[in-house]
Amino acid sequence: MKSKLIIGTVICLLILWTGSCSLKQLAIDTVIDSLSGDGGTVFTGDDDPELIGEALPFSLKLYETLLTQSPEHTGLLLTTGMGFVMYANAYVQAPSDRLPDEEYMRRKQMRARAKKLYLRGRDYLLDALEIRHPGFRETALAGDVGEVLPQMEADDVPFLYWCSAGWIGAISIDSFDTKLGITRNNAIALMDRAYEIEESWGDGTIHEFYISYYGGLPEMLGGSEEKARFHFDRATTLSDGQKAGPYVALATAVTVKNQDVEEFRELLEAALAIENDDPDSRLVTIIMQEKARWLLDHVDDFFLVF
Repeated sequence: MKSKLIIGTVICLLILWTGSCSLKQLAIDTVIDSLSGDGGTVFTGDDDPELIGEALPFSLKLYETLLTQSPEHTGLLLTTGMGFVMYANAYVQAPSDRLPDEEYMRRKQMRARAKKLYLRGRDYLLDALEIRHPGFRETALAGDVGEVLPQMEADDVPFLYWCSAGWIGAISIDSFDTKLGITRNNAIALMDRAYEIEESWGDGTIHEFYISYYGGLPEMLGGSEEKARFHFDRATTLSDGQKAGPYVALATAVTVKNQDVEEFRELLEAALAIENDDPDSRLVTIIMQEKARWLLDHVDDFFLVF
């Protein structure tokens, strides 16, 4: 990673020193290649969520600036899209959920912002999928997405996952937006296709999504505790129990609904017991454990008897 940063610095200096358009574009493309994709751990491997939260907005604007120079770079579109989705979830929606009732207006404003950020990320991912599969965007937004999903392959899974996650995030945070709500079937179809292609992707990341999705939906809309628990079992198996997310997801989506405070505590304590030094998921583990601690400290907000 250090070598990439050094190369990036040298290239930026070259951009300033030369007036050649071809050299500028070469330099830009090299910087983009070093920043894009999902292989870097400079963010995911950090153990300071506050530092990352402060750094992400600048990074996201940098990515958008680079996209004006290379708008069809699918790797950078993936990085930018998933960056907005993660920022919306971890640094805007999650803090809004922890605000007290007397700060209702502040919570409303933050959730509206999170929705915009989710959709911003989704749109970058739709752009990437459009480049990879011409005609995809229009069909996904207003057509029968089932016509185009069969052509998706293993390399499309990260794009499908993050696009669906951002899309569903925006729908879930604003149940009064009926125009957006009617696109739910297409949004979840992207996740379903990613699941069909590679259900084990990301050590159970897709299963982790389904825990919250099926656990949080009413039965009349497709919710199912049985499905949520099935995906919990798969997520913990695929991650060898080393991800805090599945435990927090089941606790918040299912046990609160069941008013099972004992299972709620057991799941959150299991999340807190995880020691994860994996640079690919260290930051997420810390963020999930912070959420678990907050939930345990506010158990009386979720249960009538505890």
